[in-house]
Amino acid sequence: MVELKAISKQAIPSALAKAQRYRLLNDPQNAESICRDVLRADSNNQEALILLVLTLTDQFGKDLRVAVHHAQEVLPRIEDKYERTYHGGVISERWAKAQLARGAPGYAVYDWFCRALESYEQAQAGSPPGNDDAILRWNACARIMKRNEQIRPKPQDQSIEAGFEDEVPYR
Repeated sequence: MVELKAISKQAIPSALAKAQRYRLLNDPQNAESICRDVLRADSNNQEALILLVLTLTDQFGKDLRVAVHHAQEVLPRIEDKYERTYHGGVISERWAKAQLARGAPGYAVYDWFCRALESYEQAQAGSPPGNDDAILRWNACARIMKRNEQIRPKPQDQSIEAGFEDEVPYR
């Protein structure tokens, strides 16, 4: 078995810059690998954690081995509440887009976009002065939802209990 080699703490800034470049080159797998190397050297590196979330979401819909829960598992390690909430929105938004592209039911996509909108709204409330990133992302999601007629809530008549008027649950 091949063992991973560790990078030095002094190499972290350069490694993170390389990870950013790999993302820009649309090579999220290499960017993810670098983030994981940085986190092996400094397990609490906040920049690497945020970048790892982004590299994982870059792979949604392209690599079936990368699922939404992989990115969500990283979120609790992000210390800053604004960053954690904002990137939670990014995860939901990008998952919604990936599901839309693969033809998932519109109501499933709608639920993920709603999660993103909720996260962006919460992030906006705690955003630093002059940072309207959460508003920009919220508006982008809202526009996608308005343009695409299939992105709608699940109709009530599709439930098992459709047609029953009383409050008694179906058994």
